[in-house]
Amino acid sequence: MRSVEAALQDLLAGLAPLEGEMAGLEAIKGRVLGVDVCAAMTQPPFPAAAMDGYAVRFCDLEGGALSLNVIGEAPAGTPFEGAVGAGQAVRIFTGGVVPDGADHVVIQEDVERDGDVIAIKEPQNAPRHIRPAGVDFKAGDLLAPAGTRLHAVHGSIFAAANVARVEVVRQPKIALFSNGDELREPGADLAAGEIINSNHYALSAMIADWGGAADYLGCAPDDEAALKTFFERGRDYDIIIPIGGASVGDYDYVKSAFAAVGGETIFEKVAVRPGKPLWHGRLGAARVIGLPGNPASAIVTAALFVKPVVQKLAGIMGAKADGVQAGGAVFERARLNAPLKANGRREAYLRGVAAISGAGEMAGAPTSGKSDEGRASLMVTPAGNQDSSLLSPFHEANALIRRPVDAPAASIGDVVEIVRIR
Repeated sequence: MRSVEAALQDLLAGLAPLEGEMAGLEAIKGRVLGVDVCAAMTQPPFPAAAMDGYAVRFCDLEGGALSLNVIGEAPAGTPFEGAVGAGQAVRIFTGGVVPDGADHVVIQEDVERDGDVIAIKEPQNAPRHIRPAGVDFKAGDLLAPAGTRLHAVHGSIFAAANVARVEVVRQPKIALFSNGDELREPGADLAAGEIINSNHYALSAMIADWGGAADYLGCAPDDEAALKTFFERGRDYDIIIPIGGASVGDYDYVKSAFAAVGGETIFEKVAVRPGKPLWHGRLGAARVIGLPGNPASAIVTAALFVKPVVQKLAGIMGAKADGVQAGGAVFERARLNAPLKANGRREAYLRGVAAISGAGEMAGAPTSGKSDEGRASLMVTPAGNQDSSLLSPFHEANALIRRPVDAPAASIGDVVEIVRIR
């Protein structure tokens, strides 16, 4: 039986980010850049008016001019053809090109106009209200380096720089399928002994959050021949995730079907609670991660073991997002709001609700496992019922409380490690 650490090492062994692909700006949020992105143009490409008003020479105002002749206008998109000379002004609108000769915009609220003559009503203390060309960025400037995980605003930044498509790391393709004669999809009329198939909804959404693209292949019956076809359908994916059927019951055929199609098993069990039946193998180039069928076990093991594999392939693990390294499990320190019993021989992950307390420093920095009670201001409350069949604790649970092997009982206020799950 693998330890959690050893299982993660096996899962990540030899993994590297996938190849790059071109993507339109509408599809890059959350993706990782494969190459540097530089501006294709200067922004703004010309001196632009920051306010509606009149473009003038500030030296005329310094000379005491209180009235100027309006010689034209410069709305956004239609530059004035000519230059502003002594005693002259051009009506200009926000975003309009500031004409040659002008170095100041008198806002319209400071002006009275009579025909083609304007009177300056308020003192003008310094040249203002002009955005210089390139004040945002210049052509050739680096906008984002390779390895950046892109957030929502990157698309607008690249668009403003006249970059329409960028190279990003390809999203890992994940094939999911359930297993069990007793499973029916939501909305079905259930016969005696049947239950609703629910795990794949959470798993597909979680995978999307982690940077992958999940396809649900359906539910395989408890039949080895049928299960073989599901594995064969998954061969062209980067990861195959069978859900359930991994125990040792008389009707658990997942592993025998996997072996029958030429799959190589790397490990079969992990010393973790919940989730002991988790297994891992390879089918051609595809990584196979078999999840337990119990809902909590499936979700917890996906968060611990599937997430780092998806994020490694997507280039997210080690990428920079807002200056913070992304990917993999990041542990935080938190104080308990309720006591916990001593743990046994398997590393345990308990569902809980984490929230910032009203005192102390902000928590959130990764920890090497050493407790630092003086700095923890994050509080965590474990769910009352940790049964692996229960989904309802996840309604509020946003973290998993890590309990090391043979951890002693913990009291209210003791510091523990947690992993955020949302």
